[in-house]
Parts: sequence; structure tokens; C-alpha cells
Amino acid sequence: MNDTTASTDTLSAVNTAPTISGQRELVSTMAYLARVLKTPTIGRCWEELASQARDQGWSHEDYLATVLQRQVADREANGTALRIAGAHFPQIKTLEDFNTDHQPSLRRDILAHLATTTWVVKADNVVLLGPPGVGKTHLAIGLGIKAIQAGHSVLFDTATNWISRLTAAHAAGRLEKELTRLRRYKLLIIDEVGYIPFDHDAANLFFQLVAARYEQGAILLTSNMPFGRWGEIFSDDIVAAAMIDRLVHHAEVLTLTGDSYRTRSRRELLAATPAAPRN
Repeated sequence: MNDTTASTDTLSAVNTAPTISGQRELVSTMAYLARVLKTPTIGRCWEELASQARDQGWSHEDYLATVLQRQVADREANGTALRIAGAHFPQIKTLEDFNTDHQPSLRRDILAHLATTTWVVKADNVVLLGPPGVGKTHLAIGLGIKAIQAGHSVLFDTATNWISRLTAAHAAGRLEKELTRLRRYKLLIIDEVGYIPFDHDAANLFFQLVAARYEQGAILLTSNMPFGRWGEIFSDDIVAAAMIDRLVHHAEVLTLTGDSYRTRSRRELLAATPAAPRN
């Protein structure tokens, strides 16, 4: 290599190396672009990933895809967290934590199908029936979280709280607006139907909620009472029959059986506790 070639290579290396002022300008520009595009993750990670790309010889396309994937992953995670918080679950329970061994009659294939949340997209319903303590609320929350992870909006509350919400809206003359607002949610979860009977006005409001969702949005409902006794819950057999008709037209109805988890746990605890010595 002659002196002229060496000098040319050195000059080329100097010209292609980023200057301090140029690097500062690039950092400032990227910060501005990330802020305008509302992509904070890109603003945080682009420089680190650029260094990794240089070290590992990534193509421009590989680098761009990696940066965008990082932004999308963070946005989806943040969106899921916000939707979970907005659903107002009383606690977080997942389907993976549900012990199906305690529910041998529960068909695993149906549960797996429900976990896909395709029924939410089709505005179908799910009704979970069974005595207290068999896992209905756990399943309801778990399915609700699956729906949220699939990108759907969910709102959870007990039946009595739903009635309180509708009663307040009705008294303020904005029931229709409230029902319209609730249609924005892809899934409403109504827990504990049947624990407290409703009077005629409450039953009418509940019917309007179900009717407003019919083929428009999904409902997941839990109840400790079989359908045959819903006339007792709503103080009117006709209203109960009309409500059941709309709920089950496009629905998966699962009946859970067995002893209460809480009662079983209490018995097991007592059985494992040594008896106190007698004097």
C-alpha cells in the first residue's frame, strides 16, 4: 500500500466517523421525533440497539424491525395494564391458576375455546352456573383477562352494583346514554346474580341492560341459581324467561358442581391441625 492510498483511507475513516457535535444533533433529533410520534420506547432504546446492530452486523431492515418491535411490545403491554386497571376486577385471577382437577365435569375443550375469546368478537355470551365457592368468579376474571390480552375492553361488577349504576342513571334521566356508553365495552362481566333478589324496577333495569347488549356486545354472567329459579331472583317469571332467552340464544352455558373451595380448604386445614391436648 503506497502513502497516497493510506492517506486516502485515513481521510475516509475520519470523514465517516461521527463527530461529537453531529452525534449530539442526532440524539436531539431522535428525541424530538420520538416525542412527536409518541414513541417513547424508541426514544429510549434506539441508540443502544444501534450500537448492538453495528457490533453484530445487522442490516438496516433488521435494525428498523427490532426498534419497531420493541415499541409495539411496550405499547401492547401498557395497553393491557391500562385495560386491566379499567376493568375494575376485585382481584387478578388467571385461567392458568384455575385448578380444573376440582371441576372434573368442566369440559377442557370448551374452556380452551373460550380462552381464544372468539366469542367476544361475535358478541356471544357465557353463563357460569353453580353453588357458591366452586370457582365461577375465578373463571369469569380469568376469561376477562384473556379478552383484555386479546385487545378487548372489559368491565366487571357484581349484579347488585350493576343495578346501582343503572338505577342512578335512570334517576338522572340518562339511562339510554349509560346503556350506549356501556356498548363501547366489548365484554361486560356480571358477577353473583341471584345472591340478592331484585324488585320489579331493578329487574326491569337489568333486563334493559341485557336487551341492549343482545347481539351487540358480549356478556359473561355468573349465578348461584339455575335458570329454573330465576323467576325468584327477578320477582317475575316472564321477565326472567325473556332475559334467559336473550342470554342463551348465542351462549355457552357451563354448570360447575362440587363443594366450595373455601369450605374444602377449611376442612383440610382443620384436618391437618393437631388436636389440642386435654387436661
